[in-house]
Amino acid sequence: MYKWLWLSFVVLVLDQVTKLAVAANMQLYQSIQVLPFFNLTYVHNTGAAFSFLSEAGGWQRWFFAVLAFVISVVITVWLARLKRHETLLAVSLALVLGGAVGNLIDRLAYGYVIDFLDVYYQDWHWPAFNIADSAITIGVALMIAESFGFGKKDEAS
Repeated sequence: MYKWLWLSFVVLVLDQVTKLAVAANMQLYQSIQVLPFFNLTYVHNTGAAFSFLSEAGGWQRWFFAVLAFVISVVITVWLARLKRHETLLAVSLALVLGGAVGNLIDRLAYGYVIDFLDVYYQDWHWPAFNIADSAITIGVALMIAESFGFGKKDEAS
């Protein structure tokens, strides 16, 4: 099922291009309102999801980089072992792989992940995220849906 690696590549390219555009055109912590509930806000995330361990002192950079690398290898092997009919699982894994590699590149290159998508309601803001995070989230959601039988009907036909 390596045929789905193109999707990982598309996610990776979109992620890196958008991060580079934000870094080149915005100042750190600058925020641009796009919609009444959505801003582009340039931040650096030295931690994991939701800035978990962002204040840990630096060791987390290498921990999360190694973790992302190991997960990427595991997902690549998993993709290779999928059956032809396991399309939804292949798509979900390809999305997660592209996102993991996108954030891994940031960690290795900068020591942090560039986040810029800021969704909010009044004074409450969801933690800023990026294209890679979005792909990982969608991939995991599809994986969960697949585990509950979504997409299995296609297997029978």
